Amino acid sequence: MDFDFNIILVPVTLIFGLIWLLDILWFKQHQRVKKRAASVDAGNPDTTALTAQGPASKSTIAAQTKFAHQKDNYIALLTQHKIDYDAARLDATVIDKAPLEVKQAQREYREAKRQLSISSRDKAAHAGHEHFLIRWAHDFFPVLAVVLIVRSFIIEPFNIPSPSMVPALYTGDFVTVNKYAYGIRLPLVYKKIMDTGTPKHGDVAVFRYPENPKIYYIKRVIGLPGDTVSFNKGQLAVNGEPVPIKQVNFRIDEVLNQQLYTPKKGQQAESAAQAEREESGAKYYQEQLGEHTYLRRYLAPSEPKADGSKFLNSNVTQQQGSWRISVPEGQYFMMGDNSDRSGDSRFWGYVPDDNLAGKATYVWMHKQPGLWHLPTFAYNRIID
Repeated sequence: MDFDFNIILVPVTLIFGLIWLLDILWFKQHQRVKKRAASVDAGNPDTTALTAQGPASKSTIAAQTKFAHQKDNYIALLTQHKIDYDAARLDATVIDKAPLEVKQAQREYREAKRQLSISSRDKAAHAGHEHFLIRWAHDFFPVLAVVLIVRSFIIEPFNIPSPSMVPALYTGDFVTVNKYAYGIRLPLVYKKIMDTGTPKHGDVAVFRYPENPKIYYIKRVIGLPGDTVSFNKGQLAVNGEPVPIKQVNFRIDEVLNQQLYTPKKGQQAESAAQAEREESGAKYYQEQLGEHTYLRRYLAPSEPKADGSKFLNSNVTQQQGSWRISVPEGQYFMMGDNSDRSGDSRFWGYVPDDNLAGKATYVWMHKQPGLWHLPTFAYNRIID
């Protein structure tokens, strides 16, 4: 996830918000236009003081003339057929049993009135000289403000771009992220303004990649500040306590397995074959860490593992490897569930508390790469 939508959303919302506030307190253009439009809608268009808004356009004059003619014709027919009416409430006149010519006159009168109302509203709007930016601010700022608040402080959607969290998450999954789980932070500056919680063992967390904070990663929280995390021949331990583990028979759904890796153009068959070969030799172990029970995936010894050994200075991706680290205060140790296909804290180090973005809670949609593929909701699930 290498793009933060707030980079666009925050500046646009602030600009529209400033324009909206200036118009409310100072310009008052939108208020004047609304009052003029309301005055047009309040009564009969022919009695509205349009002249106060300036000279009428040719279209408005034509609409007024037509309306006056249709109104006079309608009243004349009502009088001719001795039908009671209120001149101030012509639309409410009951003509259910009236002759056809009276009903036709009523339809023509109503249509002429509607056309004059449209012309009058247009004139009222133009007479207000409302700048398009002020109109946009009043139209869009409330919506943008709600979207910004929800995305920044409540819940935000993220798309999974890689298979590092298989089998919990797959490439193409869309997940919801609880933004207030690990503290409420200001967008863009990421300053925590309210402490609402901290990560727990086993949480699936979204965070800004320490080596490039513009990119978002998603991994599982293995070590909390002050923890000692160790690994020895497939057994993970936290603070000397082995994480409960047992091997299980599990195979990835065939459709999801075929899209395990995003293929390059023209290499769909090769990517699918690679995924099938990997899956045929993959082993799955059920782990229980904190309140979470999940599956960890290891590849067959013959499969090439993830590159990188900068942090631990050893090939820790192999199931048979062994390592031990201590997590500093204010930092977190993260790992992907797809152990041999995950670049994580074993290679690039710890995640500072300031980099946390939220807790992944639910997969709400899945979509294969490509515009021709429609999204599916068949794989919706809670993230454990």
